Amino acid sequence: MSRSTRRGALAAATVALALTAAACSSSDSDSSDNPSASSSGSGSSAFQPQHQGGTLQLMAHAAAGTLDPQVNYTLQYWQLYQSMYDGLLAFKKVGGQESFTVVPDLAAAMPKVTNGGRTYTFTLRKGITFSNGKALTTDDVVASFQRIFKVSSPTAGTFYNGIVGADACIKKPASCTLSKGVIGDAKANTVTINLTAADSEFPYKLAVPHASVVPKDSPTKDAGTKPLPSTGAYMAASYDPNRELKLVRNPHFKEWSRQASPQGYPDVIDYTFGQTVESEVTAVENGQADWMFDAPPTDRLNEMGTKYASQTHVNPLTAFWYATLNVNMAPFNNKLARQAINYAVDRAAVVQLYGGTNLASPACTILPPGFPGHVDSCDYTKGGGTTWKAADLAKAKELVKKSGTAGQEVGIVVQDDDVNKSIGQYLQSLLTQLGYKAKLKPLSPNIQFTYIQNTKNKVQLALTSWYQDYPAASDFLNVLLSCASYHPGSDSSINISGFCDKGIDTKMHTALKTAQTDAKSANQQWGAIDQQVMAESPVVPLINPKLVDFTSKRVGNYQFSKQFYMLVGQLWVK
Repeated sequence: MSRSTRRGALAAATVALALTAAACSSSDSDSSDNPSASSSGSGSSAFQPQHQGGTLQLMAHAAAGTLDPQVNYTLQYWQLYQSMYDGLLAFKKVGGQESFTVVPDLAAAMPKVTNGGRTYTFTLRKGITFSNGKALTTDDVVASFQRIFKVSSPTAGTFYNGIVGADACIKKPASCTLSKGVIGDAKANTVTINLTAADSEFPYKLAVPHASVVPKDSPTKDAGTKPLPSTGAYMAASYDPNRELKLVRNPHFKEWSRQASPQGYPDVIDYTFGQTVESEVTAVENGQADWMFDAPPTDRLNEMGTKYASQTHVNPLTAFWYATLNVNMAPFNNKLARQAINYAVDRAAVVQLYGGTNLASPACTILPPGFPGHVDSCDYTKGGGTTWKAADLAKAKELVKKSGTAGQEVGIVVQDDDVNKSIGQYLQSLLTQLGYKAKLKPLSPNIQFTYIQNTKNKVQLALTSWYQDYPAASDFLNVLLSCASYHPGSDSSINISGFCDKGIDTKMHTALKTAQTDAKSANQQWGAIDQQVMAESPVVPLINPKLVDFTSKRVGNYQFSKQFYMLVGQLWVK
């Protein structure tokens, strides 16, 4: 999952050790090799009605922008969408490794795949109703795929550009029909999707929120704060990004698959915004809130790691925090300047600012350790090697001098919470040391992620992060750094560096094609592409994080999905 960030930063190593000892941790092992095949496991256990009811109180310092599931690209809301919106397929709603398994959702079964892997035929389940009372039809599914392009979904050009007719939709979104790409047959209750080429990752792409099915009469622009009707266990009753998001039960929901779309336990999920992280911790400890989204402040860590250790859950992530370097603006349109930043950054210092070695490790590559395609490699460390050892400030200063960029102004755009700001301040100090005139620009998390994507805002350097959408190397490299992900003037240009290398792009397309028949060879290709991208240095990998969930004493049934993290709707508060 991508996203503007969900953090689990805790800062003292001694406290982190206590937290780790008490943690509910999932394995950091390899991902599923076949997204089309679901296992025979029963998914989560049967619904326990004695735990149904109550209000689950969630807190965050800030909201995460638009509530539109086909537009929002933040973990903060993708986590909620698991109990709200459905696609033709879904990731299994369970904890652990099985959460990477794709299962039928609005489709009655896994699709019939024909035409050399280019045609997927789905039969819809019967009797599913949106939260507005309207029955789900094949027309809704067809319109939802058209809408992906009409609203310029961030992944339209990377996840769904293989659908027949997608090229025309990307060029002229408003007139998108996908007439030969997505075809509904109301009589047979089927939807057929035709691809231009086989895509081994397509089932994954159908199981993320950007492929959510919404009513056919949904607006063809970002719905913003106006909730769209949902099919899942919950619907949004109201949304004020400055105050609160309130979810209530969908009165028309009847569980059709516990694996894909399980009945939820709380009657109400109340997500409030605007508190300080200090007050969030206090609220969870006092039972006034049940969970906090944000990283706890360092002055509260001792009590969390000791007195409240049983309520603290630590989980490893396939994710990385990184700095983006705008390759189309000075000074970072100069490769030597970009490489200088990579050499100069003390990743151990960033680890400490994030929370210590038990909650993060230095990152040298775009693909995280334990992820398909990852290769231990670290060009930008003192002396070189396979792992990061130390910054090389002398080498960095030499490159800045060669680049002729010293003295130029550099704006650093970060989120305004304590953790992001502290890392931003470190980067500001470092750039000043290298001879640049660095200025820090903190923004609310509610707007920072979209702000840094839009080229109109002329962002030179930004601090952000990326959490997997699904377990495939292309979800990092192709999504973040391909030419197709760069959309000048758009809030949905996830290639924030503006990096477009035709040669590397061709290699990405080759790797995607290889993956259709040989996943192992494809992953080797992705590993090489990772190193080739790093040689061009459009980004600065900083850390690979872990995530901390802090829950109240009354919360039960905590489950951590490796795909979408804590299963919010499955928590017991009664």
